[in-house]
Amino acid sequence: MKDLAEVVEDLNVDQIEAFSKNPGEGPVVMMNLLKFKAEGGLASYLRYAIESDKYVRSVGGKATFMGKPQELLIGHEAWDALILVRYPSRKAFVDMINNPGYQEIHKYRAAGLERSVLYAIDEMGPQELLFGESR
Repeated sequence: MKDLAEVVEDLNVDQIEAFSKNPGEGPVVMMNLLKFKAEGGLASYLRYAIESDKYVRSVGGKATFMGKPQELLIGHEAWDALILVRYPSRKAFVDMINNPGYQEIHKYRAAGLERSVLYAIDEMGPQELLFGESR
């Protein structure tokens, strides 16, 4: 099996290590911001999306939202797509990205994107947001 840093060009190694060691056993939502390459980027990314779906589903994951960002009201970077994918746990996501089959098709994602952002997001309720209290 390849090391993940060999597969993902812009990997934030410290953050992926922290993600892997995070003991949280609850669900995690991965927020993808995507900017496609001008020539063939969308087609390449769509190939990745279609082929990666079986790996996402095999660990209990599911795309819960896809959208096209429109007016940029705050900030400076424009994006072509936003995708939210919910996984049952961080372990499930790590299992998926360590799967050799998934790593093989990741090249289509890399070939299709000019740039991207991937955030791991934990759910929180209003009490936690407003008062720092756990659910």
